[in-house]
Amino acid sequence: MKDYWQNYINGAWVDGGAGRIDIINPGTGEKIAEQALADAADVDRAVMAARAVHLSGALSDLRPVERGRMVQAIGRYLLDHIDEIAEVLTLEQGKPLWEAKIEINGAARYFEYYGNQAETVEGRSIPLGKGYFDFTTHEPFGVSAQIIPWNYPVEMTARSLSAGLATGNACVIKTPELTPLTNAWFAHAAEAVGLPKGAVNILCGLGHEAGAALSSHPHVNQIVFTGSVPTGIAIASAAAKNVVPCVLELGGKSAAIVHDDADLDAFENDVRWGIYFNAGQVCSAMSRVIVHDSVHDALVERVTGVAQSLTVKPGIEQPEFGATMGAMVSEAQRDRAAGMISDAVSAGAKVATGGRKMNIPGAFLEPTVLTDVTPDMTIANEEVFGPVLSVMKFSSDAQAIEIANGTPYGLVGGVFTRDIDRATTAARQLRAGQVFVNEWFAGGVETPFGGYGKSGYGREKGREALWNYVQTKNVAIKLKG
Repeated sequence: MKDYWQNYINGAWVDGGAGRIDIINPGTGEKIAEQALADAADVDRAVMAARAVHLSGALSDLRPVERGRMVQAIGRYLLDHIDEIAEVLTLEQGKPLWEAKIEINGAARYFEYYGNQAETVEGRSIPLGKGYFDFTTHEPFGVSAQIIPWNYPVEMTARSLSAGLATGNACVIKTPELTPLTNAWFAHAAEAVGLPKGAVNILCGLGHEAGAALSSHPHVNQIVFTGSVPTGIAIASAAAKNVVPCVLELGGKSAAIVHDDADLDAFENDVRWGIYFNAGQVCSAMSRVIVHDSVHDALVERVTGVAQSLTVKPGIEQPEFGATMGAMVSEAQRDRAAGMISDAVSAGAKVATGGRKMNIPGAFLEPTVLTDVTPDMTIANEEVFGPVLSVMKFSSDAQAIEIANGTPYGLVGGVFTRDIDRATTAARQLRAGQVFVNEWFAGGVETPFGGYGKSGYGREKGREALWNYVQTKNVAIKLKG
């Protein structure tokens, strides 16, 4: 672990105009490093470097298969350095070391997938009769600004950077100030695979300064943001003044509907991944369970057992896959989640297990299950972003759908049943961009992901994501004779 980490602009490691920021290990509460902090002038240099690459054609003029091979090579670079990246990721973010390795493997998979997709972005010819030859092409926007969240700093950067580069865009990445360190490996990878200087620029800065400067920059052509609703609205508003398109992924309050014929053994396993992976700091987490009243008590007993089975300790002490959970990303995030639990109890919810801050150094919260939660409670409508599962009852299919759709969000949803008709009906009725049937987090890089309502707009993952990074041009040619 280096004492000081710099930003990366136009192929060079540089200090930040706004000084430095301390990076804290949430597993201990101790400072582990300092990170250069960018100001608006740094953002401008990064954007102009990316713009110069775009205007030069150094990326966009390449044959797509050549660009795709470089993108794939970035993924292989990450895998070649997985042990050192995982250790830094665990120390800055708090997740178990084995979870960090899963994240890095997931990041590499994005580069593999979109590297393969680079040469499939094709136009079409449009018949206009004998006197014309008409066709379409897809061109990169130019400069893609990518504002990354702190919960999956490696995988979320990979998700947008891979698609942006594969389609020929030059990228400016603003890392999260809580977890900026691991993004350095994308700069090392860009150099190792032969990308031109300025194609990948990485800087850490505060949202109100660097983030605001990036989202309002007149030479940014496209923006990708993952984070909170208020910040997403601010970014979209700034971008709108320059008529710049955005992809916004703004979290959710996702619900799993568990019917009386559900396989509870399988669901019990899903709860482990759905709400306690990464200490619940997952935008598509299973934060609500809406269960048929006939199986409510049995389900609560099972999910309580899952929560109580987890060993919670610093992530660096958890190298092996298992029933473990690490710290939340910061004490402020932990305290916010604990406060929401306390408010829910005051409103009538009951704590089946957990619910408290742990009396050890670091940002630890007990894995929590709340029962007697009602749809009108704040905890049933607002994102906790922590290891907190809210359980609610239903008695009819229509009531379950009504409760599931009762929040402003619509990122993912799930239904657990052996009845295929009931499952497909629920999939049609749920207001969510992705619906899981009988397995939470089913799908993969290949499947499109994005929200309804206040969960945002645009799609990431899958081939659908590619169209966020290109604009369509039509060429109409009048022929002689």
